[in-house]
Amino acid sequence: MRFRLPLAGLLGLAVLAAGCGSSGEPAADGKVTISYAIWDKNDQPSAEKIIAAFQQANPAVTVKLEITPWDQYWTKLQTAASGGAAPDVFWMNSLNVGMYAEGGIIAPLDESKAEGLPEAVVDGYRHDGKLYALPHNVSIPALWYDKKIFDAAGVKYPTADWTWDDVKAAAEKLTDPAKKQFGILAPMWDQGGFYNTMIQAGGHVLSPDRKKSGFDDPASIQGLEFWTGLIKDRVAPVAQVYTDTDPIQLFQSGKYGMYYGGVWFASTYWANPEIRERIDVAPLPKGPAREAVILLGLANAVSAKSEHPQESAAFAEFVSSEPAQKILSASGGGALSARPGTQDGWFEAFPSWHLKETYDASMPHGVPYPATLNTAQWQDVQNKLLAEAWAGRRPVADVAKEIAAQMNEILAKE
Repeated sequence: MRFRLPLAGLLGLAVLAAGCGSSGEPAADGKVTISYAIWDKNDQPSAEKIIAAFQQANPAVTVKLEITPWDQYWTKLQTAASGGAAPDVFWMNSLNVGMYAEGGIIAPLDESKAEGLPEAVVDGYRHDGKLYALPHNVSIPALWYDKKIFDAAGVKYPTADWTWDDVKAAAEKLTDPAKKQFGILAPMWDQGGFYNTMIQAGGHVLSPDRKKSGFDDPASIQGLEFWTGLIKDRVAPVAQVYTDTDPIQLFQSGKYGMYYGGVWFASTYWANPEIRERIDVAPLPKGPAREAVILLGLANAVSAKSEHPQESAAFAEFVSSEPAQKILSASGGGALSARPGTQDGWFEAFPSWHLKETYDASMPHGVPYPATLNTAQWQDVQNKLLAEAWAGRRPVADVAKEIAAQMNEILAKE
């Protein structure tokens, strides 16, 4: 498919005069080349179409796409950045943005270019009051369910009005030990699972100023116990099961009634014709205190050492613009565009599922993914200790209090 976008249709985000304002020297013909690094090959088709649209509007700028697998991406980026040779524009996540901003590796961007994007996603890319990356997609946790298992048990499908009690009641009815069938999966997963329930119970992962842990809050503990309780009640398999097999694969086996997964799993599930018609998706159930959905989205950052900062910033801005977001959506891949009103193409790629309804019900309750400068350090503590609770070796409350104590020591040093 070709995209012919007139300059007037680019919202003024990406039209540049050749070489103007760049600290680097353009070629003799006034042309410049910038690099764009991503980690997911599945996004190559949409990235190439977006690049083509940008270059059509800016013929003096060439964007060179670089794809590095996730397991190599951050090591390669850190090495390049240490040598002052980071890509001009590159994918960034909110877990790392603070560290890269603090280290002077990425440059602040124009806050106004984030106007209209989901605030809960944008907020994850601010550091010390400045915006350091522009989101281009959004990741929404949701409740996937197996209609065949629900029908066999005579249980009504999940709706936007479901609560924790509805989940527990359905899980009990869907569980059938004789068939080795469980009502729900309960892997130890923060974004799609326990961060949501901690907040839904009225707790928090981090204090508003991000200086204190919220794991020892009684409400946070209640949110964690939602998951360990499902395992204890034997409506979800034991922790070892998730270590042996990816939960995404488990859910596709037809032996599990529900799974708190991401809407971004849609392309994976749709590619499996054996389950395409038997599953569907609904918003996350409400907690006892509130509705809450952890929103996380990929964003584009600009190297602070770029020789072509204006061209690089313009490209990052364009990827988050309405025309580029529509291109991303129309590609029907794993990424759901971040800008409201541009997602129809993505929804239409999976016509038999309630993805649009799930999106509409979830976004008003979006909460930023909790992150600080040393997220990786305190999450390592979190994951090691929670594994003890998930395995049933230690009470959740004891583990949560220990996590909070160690987190607070880490946070105090930031």
